[in-house]
Amino acid sequence: MKIGLLGQFGSGNTGNDGSLEAMLDFLRATNRDAELVCVCSNPAAVQEKYKINAISIGGVSLEGDWANRINRLLADFPRRLNSLYSVLSGMRGVNLLIIPGTGILDDFQENAFGWPFVVFRWCLAARLRNARIAFVSIGAGPIENSLSRWFLKSAAQMAQYRSYRDDFSLQYMKGIGLNVTPDLRYPDIAFRLPVPSAVPGRDTTRTTVGVGIMDYHGWKKANAENAEGQTIYRNYIAKLSSYICWLIGEGYNARLLTGDLRDERAVKDVLANVSASHPDIPSDRIAVGHGASLHELMDEIVQTDMVVVSRYHNVVCALKLGRPTISLSYNQKNDYLLAQFEQAHYCQHIETFDIEKLKLQTKEMLENVDAVRMQIAASNRSLQDKLSEQEQVLLNRVIGTQENTR
Repeated sequence: MKIGLLGQFGSGNTGNDGSLEAMLDFLRATNRDAELVCVCSNPAAVQEKYKINAISIGGVSLEGDWANRINRLLADFPRRLNSLYSVLSGMRGVNLLIIPGTGILDDFQENAFGWPFVVFRWCLAARLRNARIAFVSIGAGPIENSLSRWFLKSAAQMAQYRSYRDDFSLQYMKGIGLNVTPDLRYPDIAFRLPVPSAVPGRDTTRTTVGVGIMDYHGWKKANAENAEGQTIYRNYIAKLSSYICWLIGEGYNARLLTGDLRDERAVKDVLANVSASHPDIPSDRIAVGHGASLHELMDEIVQTDMVVVSRYHNVVCALKLGRPTISLSYNQKNDYLLAQFEQAHYCQHIETFDIEKLKLQTKEMLENVDAVRMQIAASNRSLQDKLSEQEQVLLNRVIGTQENTR
């Protein structure tokens, strides 16, 4: 049996890679004879890190000046034809294509011919090769661009199995016209990753608050380079810097957390702001985490007492580790996840969050930290049971079906 895995893996986003790892762990434990191939953004990085065959989402590019000149003269048709051939070749022999986790059915910082088209054409290639398709615990919506919406809805319609990580995702796809009657809802598969086996040394004399820093310019991809996006970014960095200074003034330590390689720039800007406004803050009061994977991110989070984060998989890791969590989200997905853990009142939006409210939420959470941890622990147990259930469903309805048809 040959299984393909499709996603934006190897690009520096820890949440995406964590979803891939969780699915690989499951497949390797239950289907040791299966041949696995990953269709991803950075095949070399994925091959090295996860020891799996990998191919590029873009297929083979045209090489040489003459080839590129002819391609331009023919309105990009040769490259597109070559790309289609490469995609069909990539699906040769594949029995099942799995899209494991991630918020793949949205257009956050994407245009229509970015990931929405990538997902569509690989799903189409899979169907043309008579492979089955499974979207497993995925996030969906919003999809603001109408063409992106068509690509992603069409890709989802080709699947024989779909499960969503929250009710918002399921209802969103229903709202754009997808028949979700046979679809299921199961938690994010990254919750199946193992927790750190050892807790690093930490300062136990002070409460430590983890603060997620994100390179955020707004929902649209174009915002990264326009005036609107720069305004959103500067306001966000300024407010987060002010909050960190408040934490230090209250006697807490701060540990800065990331979730993508791009976030490093935002970390530098926050530290510059803090240094400029409060040059007297001792360097040991603010630690900078270097989480290049969800495992490393969890190693950072276990050194905190609570967290304030924005990226979805930062929230996943914090809750998995039983840490009280406040979300500054750019999407409703964080709100729905915290609601599953009875923590819905600890949410604000990343663009409009109020610093004074955030301070009050922080104090309230720390004053009730034991009760909050008990709520999170109970929800974690239920969540693990649901993920075990989905794994059995996959074996019986998806992977087992493939094995029976060979």
